Amino acid sequence: MRKIAILTSGGDAPGMNAAIRAVVRMALHNGIEVMGVRRGYAGLINGELFRMDRHSVSDIIQRGGTILRTARCDEFKKEEVRQKAANILQAYGVDALVVIGGDGSITGAKLLSKLGVAAVGIPGTIDNDLAYTDYTIGFDTALNTVHDAVNKLRDTSTSHERVSVIEVMGRRCGDIALYAGLAGGAEAIILPEKEFDKEELIRTILDGKNNGKMHNIIMLAEGVGGANELAEYIQNISGLEARATILGHIQRGGSPTVNDIVLASRMGAKAIEVLMEGKSARVVGIKDNVIIDEDIDEALAKKSVFDEKLYEVAKILSM
Repeated sequence: MRKIAILTSGGDAPGMNAAIRAVVRMALHNGIEVMGVRRGYAGLINGELFRMDRHSVSDIIQRGGTILRTARCDEFKKEEVRQKAANILQAYGVDALVVIGGDGSITGAKLLSKLGVAAVGIPGTIDNDLAYTDYTIGFDTALNTVHDAVNKLRDTSTSHERVSVIEVMGRRCGDIALYAGLAGGAEAIILPEKEFDKEELIRTILDGKNNGKMHNIIMLAEGVGGANELAEYIQNISGLEARATILGHIQRGGSPTVNDIVLASRMGAKAIEVLMEGKSARVVGIKDNVIIDEDIDEALAKKSVFDEKLYEVAKILSM
């Protein structure tokens, strides 16, 4: 292993910079040259590669976003475009590629590996929607961002005795809503993994009012969507004032938490260890606080298992 390249792809996530730093410095420590790729797969097919050294990753561990930038690249779904990317890596003398991103980005690494590119994927996405790993880089920071927003919204909801419907990100995975809802004391958590009964929600809200509740926090995953419509429905049926707040991309920003920095650093270092062992087509993850690597095909084929126990605990504690 003489030279590697590294890129970030898809949606940015807090902790990506810490992962980049770990990959670069671990590689250099072991005598491996590093090429950075700007703007993900789009930058790769445009030849946006540059040499990185220890100084390239100085003072980035605490920064959100990604210094390598990121971009969507629908063209990468075409085999001829992926072959072009493989040819560019070969032209630069790159022996292996490290990809930091979500399921789409890691799928890109898998497809490149089919063309002979040694590739390792690191899970960087706030959605926490990769089944093979307990946590993804950025998830913990996003939770803390949502938790801070919930605490602020609770203050004004209590003052006005209103219902707050808070829509959070996560695409088809409800983990952000579930964890943040539990931590924020939400009266109801609405997820794509669970059936949702509007009438039951109204009863919950009115029962709370009758028991002296001054506010209601309704946590809504974007995979269900329709925060404004739900708030309007609640107001019309219950007679209580209801407001919707869609947190949006604020959840992707900000300095990463200690948990995300440590997780990203451990995963970045592991990626280099995997490549030095001669492995390819692998993903790095964490299981029971142990950093693991797994076959990329098997990892992406795994189906997420919804945490029913945590959901039931959240429901009981909200009463």
